[in-house]
This record gives sequence, C-alpha cells and structure tokens, in this order.
Amino acid sequence: MLNPLHLLTPLLAVLLAASPAVSRDRTDPARLSAITRELASDAFGGRAPGTPGEALTVAYLEAAFRDLGLEPAGEAGTFVQAVPMIRTQLAADGRYAVSGPKGETFLAVGRDISVISLLPVDWVTVQTAPMVFVGYGVHAPERGWDDFKGVDLKGKVAVFLINDPDFEATAGDPVANRFGGRSATYYARWTYKFEEAVRRGAVAALIVHQTEGAGYGWSTVLASGGEGYDVARAAPSTERLPLQGWLSADASTRLFAAAGLDLETLRRQARSANFRPVELKGLEFSASVGVTFSRFESRNVIARIPGRKRPDESVMLAAHWDAYGEGPADAAGRRIRPGAVDDALGVAGVLEAARLLKSGPRLERSVLFALWTAEERGLLGSEFYGARPTTPLAKMAANLTLDVLQTAGPAKDVVLVGAGQSELDDLLAEAARRQKRTVTPDARPERALFFRADHFSLARRGVPALLLMGLGGGADLVEGGRAAGDAWVSRYTDDCYHKACDAWSADWDLRGAAADVDLVVDMTRRLARTGVWPDWRPGSEFGRTRAETASARRP
Repeated sequence: MLNPLHLLTPLLAVLLAASPAVSRDRTDPARLSAITRELASDAFGGRAPGTPGEALTVAYLEAAFRDLGLEPAGEAGTFVQAVPMIRTQLAADGRYAVSGPKGETFLAVGRDISVISLLPVDWVTVQTAPMVFVGYGVHAPERGWDDFKGVDLKGKVAVFLINDPDFEATAGDPVANRFGGRSATYYARWTYKFEEAVRRGAVAALIVHQTEGAGYGWSTVLASGGEGYDVARAAPSTERLPLQGWLSADASTRLFAAAGLDLETLRRQARSANFRPVELKGLEFSASVGVTFSRFESRNVIARIPGRKRPDESVMLAAHWDAYGEGPADAAGRRIRPGAVDDALGVAGVLEAARLLKSGPRLERSVLFALWTAEERGLLGSEFYGARPTTPLAKMAANLTLDVLQTAGPAKDVVLVGAGQSELDDLLAEAARRQKRTVTPDARPERALFFRADHFSLARRGVPALLLMGLGGGADLVEGGRAAGDAWVSRYTDDCYHKACDAWSADWDLRGAAADVDLVVDMTRRLARTGVWPDWRPGSEFGRTRAETASARRP
C-alpha cells in the first residue's frame, strides 16, 4: 500500500503558501483547484470507504487540519470519529424472476432491475412472494394521508412510485399542494419508502423508476453495481430489507400489464387520498442471489476552532470526502470514479473556509469543520454523527454544507437548495447582497436534493441547515447567463455525475465556487460572533424537533 504521507506535500504547500495575488480574506480559486486535483487523483482510487483510498484521504485531511492549526474534534482527542460499517456485494449471476399465468419472466440486472441487500448474510432468497402496489407508499397522518390502508405486507414485495402523491398533480386536482407540490418532502425519498417497507414486514421493496420523479436517470441507479453500504447494526434484519432497489420504467409497465393493470392509470389513482393498495394478481416475485460482505471501520474527520466566549455553542461547515471508488470501465477505459466536483471540490471549500476563519479574529462560538464518510452510500457518516455527536446538537446554531460547487465561472446569483426551510435563507441573502449577488431558489425542487445531502442528517435532528449545491439549477453566469449555467448542470449530470469523467480539469473556472465559499465564511462569522439562534420556518417538518431542545439554548 502507498505511504499516505508522501501524498500530503502538494496539499500542505497549497494550504500554507501565501498567495500574493489573492486577498487573505478571500477564497483562492487556485487553492480550491490544487486541493481538488490532489484528492481526485488516481492515487486516491476514487476515495471509497473501506479501501486504501480511504486511508490516504483521512491522513491527508488530518494533516491539513493540523497544519492549519485547528483542534481535533473527533473522538478521544483525535480528528476522527470511527464509523463501523458493512459492505455488501450481490453476485453478478443472481436470479430474479416474476412468475404468472403465462409462465416465468426473468428480470435482467441492469436492464430491468437494480437491487442491493444491506444484510450481512451469505445468500438472499425470496420465494414466490406476492407483489403489492402501494402507490407512493406514504403514511402521513398529519396530512390526512395513508396509502397502506392497513394492508398486510408481511412476506410480500412492496412496489412503490417515486416522489410525493402531489408530484404530478395538476391545477384543480384535490391533492395539489397536499405535500410540497413540486417541492419534494421527505416522503418523496426512496430511503423513506424502504424504511416504511421494513416497518410493515415486506421481504423486498421495488421502486418504479421515473427520471423526473427521481431526479436522475436509470444510469445513476445502476452506479451501485449491486454494492451496498450500511452502518453496522446489532439486529440488521429488523432494520433492513433482504432486497431493495428499482424496476426500470419499461419493466414496470410490462409487469403491471401482465397482471392486467395499467401503470399510468394506477399512477393517477395513487394521487387520491382514497387510493387503496392493489395486488398484482397472479404475479409472484422470486430471487436467489449470493452475497459477500465485509466489516470495516470508516472515519469521519472533524476539527474545530474553539469559541472565545461560548465554546459549547457551535456553527458547523461540512462536506463529504468519499466518492464511488472503482467501477466497470467506461468507454474510455477509465475505472476510477474520482468524484472531483462531487465532492472533492466541496472538501476543498471547507479547508479554504477553515484557513480564512482561523486567520481572522477568534469568534465567540466554536466553528466545527466536518468531512463525512459514506455520503454516496446513504449519508451514513453524517447519520452516524447525528446519532452520536461529539458536540451538543441542541447548541449547534447551524450546519452549512457544500456539495457540488459549479466550475463554470462567476455568477450573478447563488442557487439555494431547500429555499424556504429556515431563517438561514435571510442570512444567505444578506451575504449575497454584500457580493452584489442575489439568491435563486432551486429550479427543480421535485428532485428532493434537500434530503439527499449530509446536512439532512442534522436537519432531521433539528439543527437549522443550509445546502449550497450546484445541481439545484443553473446559476446566472456572468458569461452566458442562465442558459450557460443550465448547460453546465446538464453536461455534468448527464455525462459525469457519479462517473469516471467527474475528474479535475485545468479548464475549470473556480471563481464562482470561490465566491460561494466566501458566502459560507461570511455567514459563519456572523453566526459565530452573535448569540442568535436561527430557526426553521413555520410548517417545516424539522421545527418540532428543534423546539424540543429549546431549553438548552436559553441564556
């Protein structure tokens, strides 16, 4: 294995060297580029958790924090928090089939079906399990909605639609705005649907893929390659399904037709609160597949600048260090998926923010810098921290997360994912005005990006959170306007998202990304200088949780 220390020199040189052409109070695009280039290099192997690339990455980040003069904020006086994990891999020759009156139909992996298992077992078998369509699979008493109507899913396969019941609602439709309208709620997420299937005793859960509703194409679904990650659990079979995954749109249409059902008709019916689950009569799902699994310890990397007056209160800046490691060779023969934009660039942003905040006057509150593991595997590192924080979450004023910054140059605005969720929106708008920029809400809130990044692990525990993510819509670029920004998003998501071509490029223009990091630094300084506690907006699903810890924030 490579010695990680010899890889640290380029990073430390970037972090420690003065840049006379750039103000000490501004994020340096050249530093962002150099850090990203190093983390996305082949030596790091795509930074997958539990691989040699993790050891290199963690050593790299620890050294960066140490040389910036930050304090450890992990466990036992170190920069790391251990995250016990399992990795599972389904065998490539697994057999998946649906039997019916006209015989047995085999489901081809990649074309028809994509599944994983999160159980540490040697074999997964599902024998002739009935299939039940449960619409959007939402149980939301506070909204007067229950797709299940008491149906017994024990021993059955639950088949879901992606997104919310009002995702495709039209004007005048009774369900319109019953949830978030085009803005997705947590009920829209595949994670919620699989959790609901576990609670109801299903043996497997399959989601009908729809590009618009999911927010990504079928090729992104296939990125897992049958590989799954999870935190280690004492009783995994009570918390995880034997099989979970997706059916392609074409395969779903064929299967419903084989049961004498029209999928589009059922999709419309599922938009009614009167919807009742529909059994795919005559169809039974079977699966038989080998599983290999391993246990390993991954690590979050956490540092802090202690507060001068109120060190127990904090503001957190965060990004995720992991990417997708190695996968099948692409058309150019590349196997490493380096995750340069997603999210080595975000990590570089956090390190630059740490440099700027450390070099300035000491703030009243502590500032935490968290670099998470296993975001790409289900927000696992941040979720583990959320359950076992190293600092009180009740006294965390905000979490500010950087995930996928744009590389197309300066912008007249900043795109905010999850606009309207919290009072942090106002703070961002103020910071943007000081840059003579505006704030643009996520152009496609139906993609549920607010629930797909690490800040969500803390938001669901009540911490006000803000996400800057370039995938929220094209920025209004100084050169080319919104059309150029949209074109950048389309090129990246269509061609490189979670793929080998998400690589560092000397052609990047990181002035826009640097300006976004400066916004976060500005917000952090203002939050950490004051005793203000931002709150969630009325109606946010996270407000009630925050209110439960209000006494901890009283003077």
